[in-house]
Amino acid sequence: MIRLVSKIITPAGHLIGYARISTEDQEAQLQRDTLTEAGCARIFEETASGKNADRPELAAVLDYLREGDTLCVWKLDRLGRSLIDLVSIVDGLRAKGVGFKVLTGALSSVDTTSADGRLFFQIIAAMAEFERALIKDRTVAGLAAAKAQGKVGGRPKAMDPKMIQRAEDLRAEGQSYGAIAKALGIGQATVYRALTGTAG
Repeated sequence: MIRLVSKIITPAGHLIGYARISTEDQEAQLQRDTLTEAGCARIFEETASGKNADRPELAAVLDYLREGDTLCVWKLDRLGRSLIDLVSIVDGLRAKGVGFKVLTGALSSVDTTSADGRLFFQIIAAMAEFERALIKDRTVAGLAAAKAQGKVGGRPKAMDPKMIQRAEDLRAEGQSYGAIAKALGIGQATVYRALTGTAG
């Protein structure tokens, strides 16, 4: 379930940028320039489709951010694969005391370090929660129909309880999400979602 964290973010840390292009043929320079002009102290870049769940640089920047920092993106679609994914990531940031800011585009008003931005994002979060409920209802209905026909459905979990416990132990030892993912042989984004309680 998506949590609407009410914690107010005070921008006292660093601005950190995340840039993503979908293919090698695209150029990240425009994103890089915009993030630099905004004052980002560091920029994480990667080439990955927005539909790709395994984005190592995204996992790396989420691991790098500290309380008081603000994650900046060129446009909103550079971060999330879907509305639900976007809200989950940003909600995880707010739970850590990290702000989020969109620099350009139709939704550049999204800035969780401001009152207007927080209100706007809560509206987006409510829409995502509604979308999630619809997906859940359709999934339950589909599984019920499959069960009635004698079929067993459902998607296996990426991490079983033992793997989650191992990941928690490694995190407590100070290991990064990337190091934990490598040790377990799974994606960094999967580890991040499991340990922060965000959905993907």
